[in-house]
Amino acid sequence: MLMSKQCLGIYMAAESSVLEAEVYVAELVEQSPTSSRRELNLSMLSTVAISIVFLLLAMSFGNAIVHDSNDDVSFSGEWWETPVHLRHQMDLPMDTMRAQLPVNGTHEVLPYTEHFIEVDLPLSEQDVGSPGADLMHVALWLPDVEEGVKVPVIMTIHPYYDFGGEGIAGDDSSPNTVPDGGVGKWVYDTFVPHGYALAQASTFGTGQSTHCQDVKGLGEQIGIQAVVDWLGKQEWSNGNVGLMGKSYAGTTNWEAAQNPSEHLKTIVPISGSIGVQEMFYRNGSSEARAMLYDALYEGATADPGFDDSRMCTDDAIGPLNPFTTWAGAEFGGAQWNDYWDERRHLPDVLENYRGSVYLVWGLQDWNVDPYHAFPTYQMMIDAGINARAIAGQWAHNYPDQPDRHSELGSGYGLEAYPNMTRMDWAVELYQWFNYYLKDIGEEPEPMVQIQTNDGKWHLEKTWPPEDMTWDMQEIGSSWSITGTTVNAQGSSVTLVSEELTELTHISGLPTLHLDVTTQACQGGQIFATLFDNTNDLRLGHATMDIRYRDGGYDAKPTSPFSSYTMLMEFNPLDVVVPAGHTLRIELTESGEDYLPSPCATNPLGGLDVDGGMIGLPIIDRPNSHESWFLAPPWWDQQPIPE
Repeated sequence: MLMSKQCLGIYMAAESSVLEAEVYVAELVEQSPTSSRRELNLSMLSTVAISIVFLLLAMSFGNAIVHDSNDDVSFSGEWWETPVHLRHQMDLPMDTMRAQLPVNGTHEVLPYTEHFIEVDLPLSEQDVGSPGADLMHVALWLPDVEEGVKVPVIMTIHPYYDFGGEGIAGDDSSPNTVPDGGVGKWVYDTFVPHGYALAQASTFGTGQSTHCQDVKGLGEQIGIQAVVDWLGKQEWSNGNVGLMGKSYAGTTNWEAAQNPSEHLKTIVPISGSIGVQEMFYRNGSSEARAMLYDALYEGATADPGFDDSRMCTDDAIGPLNPFTTWAGAEFGGAQWNDYWDERRHLPDVLENYRGSVYLVWGLQDWNVDPYHAFPTYQMMIDAGINARAIAGQWAHNYPDQPDRHSELGSGYGLEAYPNMTRMDWAVELYQWFNYYLKDIGEEPEPMVQIQTNDGKWHLEKTWPPEDMTWDMQEIGSSWSITGTTVNAQGSSVTLVSEELTELTHISGLPTLHLDVTTQACQGGQIFATLFDNTNDLRLGHATMDIRYRDGGYDAKPTSPFSSYTMLMEFNPLDVVVPAGHTLRIELTESGEDYLPSPCATNPLGGLDVDGGMIGLPIIDRPNSHESWFLAPPWWDQQPIPE
């Protein structure tokens, strides 16, 4: 059990031209299972003399008072500035399924208002259909601040509001006038009482927004950007807008930042794709859902009516692109129009956006794979965009959902449970929003919080870590090889490493460079699954169509009976393998939810594996290393879901 801690914070306030020093004492204690939501224990010393003493002490000892052990450390500062490695000591309410703040906000939430924002679209986006204005529908909640006080906005925007429940969609969703169960309700409960506004908006062609549903295309991007600009210009607004959302609602964050309004200060994309082709293809390997994604979105989210019955040009083009990319890429099928480029968000963000980005991703996310976050994080830092990232071993979820996290299977995150759940995440975002939306405090330092597959958290300035080194190993030498051919008729190849002489921490994107030869059908695909061979534990995967052998999204022609090198790269991994274990890589034609290659049905097709190199990004950290930190023990306040 953790011992009770006290954290000395100094708060300076100016009122009626009199400078007062108020000393607050915040307890950092472990919560009991029966504890309810509690406020920080705040006590104000009554005399200026004592205040001066504490101010002098703070000046003498700096921002932190460090004792002999990690369990006996106090922090001097505001509660929301508590460093990551001390948050497990905070008196946090952790008896719910979402993260909460230790201090309740003082503002009531005013009744919502509705707004229709007219968008001036370029001629290229004036698509066929019923006439009328192009309108974005927004629901808005404001805190009851004093007259004249201006507030920032946290917005979430997506196509899932009130889209109807017929067919594919299932049950009716809520309209955007009801705080949604993902971001909306959480922001409503957690941040609006602290002086933030909440906005929920429907993308074009969904909910009460008009025009056609241009799925992640230019029209949709312009509509999102127009709403951000409108929110920043309202008389009640301080001019600062932040976007936040998961999945499609995370992708809209990137869309807003492509050609951003001056009012867009930060985005928090949670498993939001950086591009449509990037989402459904990995090195040319196609996910099964890619073939119908455009049509399915139209069927599931569009809410047809007189005002939004227009047909987008891309509604006809979009459904064809997945098939041409999969089947005819070497003949230019992937590049026959600008459909993919228009929906490639990240390059525009890197060029045009100068706000901040807080990335949230599950390393076991199979909906929007974590390669959307890494190396994206480092690319943003290099472009001058301040960024943070948090990546745990959860799936397509938020960091603070223990009930969802409990559903993971072995090899898909279970080994990291329950330590993956981060009930301090609200504190993290509160500091982030304070600075970027209210200009309070110091600018947050860029960093990555990432979790190993056995549940341990570590903090990095870069990811892969700065002290990462490459261990290059040859297939046929350091790795044995069984089998020769990979095809859709059941032939596979198995690679097994030598026994590890010490505990091995793989932190980064391992590489698999395979020398292969095509057979009578000139194409082929390889799906690689990495295992801890000793206990048969899945660790990660990679996939590649040989037409995309250099990586990326540009196909190259191939010929029968020709040799090539496939420059494969695994999804981001942070895994630990004990000493004495071996690693295994299974090479198959396809796997998980990926389609077989176009040559897969040809019995003369397949790829012969001739050799290659495996690169492992390794870090070596003792248990005492400063990068390790603990997650708050939420299981002390509520039972662990089964």
